[in-house]
Amino acid sequence: MYDLLIIGGGPAAFSCAMTARKRGLHCAVVSADATTGWLWRAEQLDNYPGMPAVSGRELLRVFRQQAEDLGAEIIHAVARQIQSFGGSFMVLAGNDVLESKAVVLAMGAARPKLLPGEEELIGMGVSWCGTCDGMFYRGKRVAVLSAWEGGVEEAVFLAGLASAVDYYTLAPHAAPDDARIRLCGGRVKELRREGKEIAVVTDQGEERYDGVFVFRPAVAPDRLLPGLELDGAFIRVNRRMATSIPHVYACGDCTGQPLQVAKAVGEGNVAAISAAEDLM
Repeated sequence: MYDLLIIGGGPAAFSCAMTARKRGLHCAVVSADATTGWLWRAEQLDNYPGMPAVSGRELLRVFRQQAEDLGAEIIHAVARQIQSFGGSFMVLAGNDVLESKAVVLAMGAARPKLLPGEEELIGMGVSWCGTCDGMFYRGKRVAVLSAWEGGVEEAVFLAGLASAVDYYTLAPHAAPDDARIRLCGGRVKELRREGKEIAVVTDQGEERYDGVFVFRPAVAPDRLLPGLELDGAFIRVNRRMATSIPHVYACGDCTGQPLQVAKAVGEGNVAAISAAEDLM
């Protein structure tokens, strides 16, 4: 049981983790791949106080190291789903389930662009979680559509259950090297239900499957935590960084403009203080 789980791997998340540890909270940062964020690719930042002309990669390295040195755990996984159970939260991170008294959302401003037909078919043959739904496809034919390397592990897991696994690449990454997994070419254009099957339509034709699994390095906030109030594409918060759900806070780019490191760091600090006060 954690006191605080922080979802994200940017300045807001690490700032939150540092303050949480200084407040004595048992906390962990749950983050996928830092290289998918805009800050990692930034060659030089000139407006973060105390670190002139620093690269985004170096800034993240220093933030992460400082959080780890203070005792924050780093869990390399995508947070797929958060569920509230009375006085605690269950967070599905990769293939593990974590429990926490409070949650901070700090996953940046990116909102994954879904494929045509994807949202309508979630729970109806399309899934974002192999651990959750893989058992329903034992002995059946499935497709994996992946936008990052995390989908490789999921495909291997599903290959141990399904009779056949086809792998489609949504964004460049190293494909699985497993004889049980067939690599498929073509750009995926849409998903469509055909009777009891799901059709994966590409620019080279279409294939039909019993189930389709889609994996990306991020999940939209309202899909991650149902019931979360949004303000357009951003999470609605008050000055304490509290969201519409008790003991859930948000900070950084996911709360809106300005999308600046200094603002993210400050909000991460406030979120941790608020969580510590509310958990007393």
